[in-house]
Amino acid sequence: MNPDACDPLAHTSMYQRAEEDSDDSDGEGGLGNVSRVIVRPPGHSGKAKRGHLCFDAAFETGNLGRVDLVGEFEYDLFLRPDTCNPRYRFWFNFTVDNVKQDQRVIFNIVNMNKSRNLFKDGMTPLVKSTSRPKWQRLPRCEVFYYKSPVHQNHYVLSFAFGFDKEDEVYQFALTFPYSYSKMQAYLNAVELKFPEAFERSSLGMSIQNRKLELITFDDVKKPDKMDPKNVIHMVVILARIHPGESPASYVVQGLIEFLAAANQPISKALREHVVFKIVPMLNPDGVFLGNNRCNVIGHDLNRSWNRLSQYTHPTLSAVMKMLKEYDNSSCYQVDFVIDLHAHSSLTGTFIYGSTYDNVYRYERHLVFPKLFATKCEDFCQEHMMFNADDRKSGTARRYFVEALSDNVNTYTLEVSMCGYFLNGTNILTQYTEDGYMRIGRNLARTFLEYYRFTNILPIPPVDELRPRKGRPRTHRPRARSKTRSEVRVRPKTTRAYAPISYTDLSICYDSATSEDGSPVRYMYGHPGHGGGGGGLRMRPHIHQDQFSLSNIQAARFSNLDFSSDFRLKVGSRGKGQAGSTAPEPKMPPIEMLSVPPKPHLTIIDFNQLTRGGLEEATAGKTLEREKEKIRRHTVKSSSRKA
Repeated sequence: MNPDACDPLAHTSMYQRAEEDSDDSDGEGGLGNVSRVIVRPPGHSGKAKRGHLCFDAAFETGNLGRVDLVGEFEYDLFLRPDTCNPRYRFWFNFTVDNVKQDQRVIFNIVNMNKSRNLFKDGMTPLVKSTSRPKWQRLPRCEVFYYKSPVHQNHYVLSFAFGFDKEDEVYQFALTFPYSYSKMQAYLNAVELKFPEAFERSSLGMSIQNRKLELITFDDVKKPDKMDPKNVIHMVVILARIHPGESPASYVVQGLIEFLAAANQPISKALREHVVFKIVPMLNPDGVFLGNNRCNVIGHDLNRSWNRLSQYTHPTLSAVMKMLKEYDNSSCYQVDFVIDLHAHSSLTGTFIYGSTYDNVYRYERHLVFPKLFATKCEDFCQEHMMFNADDRKSGTARRYFVEALSDNVNTYTLEVSMCGYFLNGTNILTQYTEDGYMRIGRNLARTFLEYYRFTNILPIPPVDELRPRKGRPRTHRPRARSKTRSEVRVRPKTTRAYAPISYTDLSICYDSATSEDGSPVRYMYGHPGHGGGGGGLRMRPHIHQDQFSLSNIQAARFSNLDFSSDFRLKVGSRGKGQAGSTAPEPKMPPIEMLSVPPKPHLTIIDFNQLTRGGLEEATAGKTLEREKEKIRRHTVKSSSRKA
């Protein structure tokens, strides 16, 4: 070991630190979190005065290991590493009280282990107080992330804050906390509100004897006799395997609320055709202790799926046992296993998947991310990734590829701890609790689209999906007047038709000119404008692309003849027959004509296409048009020579 190397956790205060801990600190008790530690200036003894800040992190999900006063108004904060694993130091959650009104301070978090994170891109810590319980982000102008030469060139997160009320307790956190107790309280409330919507059970216990909750939505009608064609489809959702990624719990909460809603047609359709198994918290011990990535014995559970142990990973073993039972069952088919995470260095919502040697399985694997991208405005395709990295063999999405059958699609759904950029802009929108829950609702809508796409779910009428809201009972129709008012005649005014682009209508042209080489505009005539009722007439060029759809009546299409070359043929109405001929109108001067040539439609039956059929069909039509152009060019050249 280099003798000149410095300890990154070394004391950095400009004041001399006492050899023994303060009487208010429990040292290593409570797993090293500070517990009601009052930081006094040097030379002060006795009772603490107002303005001597009191720090506390000895509560559920709390994390703060040490506080040093380095200046009159500046404090260095040291994060407590994960239990039994000093490698991970990123999550923080602590409170401050005993403040003085209008007191301004600077907090420096000096020992974060991840130098590459979203604090470089505008993320700021959260704060709330006793009288303002809603989490708010600190202003960006008050937060700084930089390399500090005072702290051995480590990255430091500094933020300034002003305490505006004295009798308040202020709480600071990395992102929105979601504790094990909050999950239990939420599930109890939903269970009371929707007692018949889902089934709540326990898969097992953690190392510290906390429940591994399992939520099951299952209203599928079981058949009397099982048939391989009528298997019951299942979706498995896993979350919070990393304790510091609390936004994943809000995504799960949004999904559970959406599926539990009894009066929601989409939720009812999903529950009646698909079974949902949701494990809302895979690492309850790590969440309770305030760790960043590990469980109570220091294991990163999302790198441990390929080396499961009943004693060190009891929660993973219980989930794996459940998945094996349903995957090997002849009654159920596990379609999805989705592991929810929160990302600390990327923005937006995105999906990680796997690659396969089987092309058809890989194409099927890409369907769900494509559908999910259409439902989320915050989806970021640039961050989406599909690979088969051996270094990630212990993750859920990589291990389940080999451990489960080929029908199972495993994904990692990542949501940013910060926010997302609006499409095509540089505007960063910060996530809120409701924003994360909206992702859960969009996840449920994506399952609806997927199972309709695969013909598992029927497509209900639009009226059932969006029921009309009736008028309120207080509505009374307005009484009509018995005296009729005089109807005024609308004055006659000129009307100009809106231009319509041919390219927007997907109309193909034979050539850039008419038969004689001059551009011609064709319009369907009607009796009000002369030129015969159903024949073609020509008009001077008044406004480019003046093509009125109102001139095309429904009766005109009775004279359309779609021949094998898909040309529009319009007959005259002189004798009421399509085959009758009529004298063509006189050609106006060429200088007054500026119209495109006669169009024709290319029709492709997409229902008859097979793999590669679209290119073959379009190539055939293109070849016919090229032959027609060559023939016309030859005729024109010969006529000019003559």
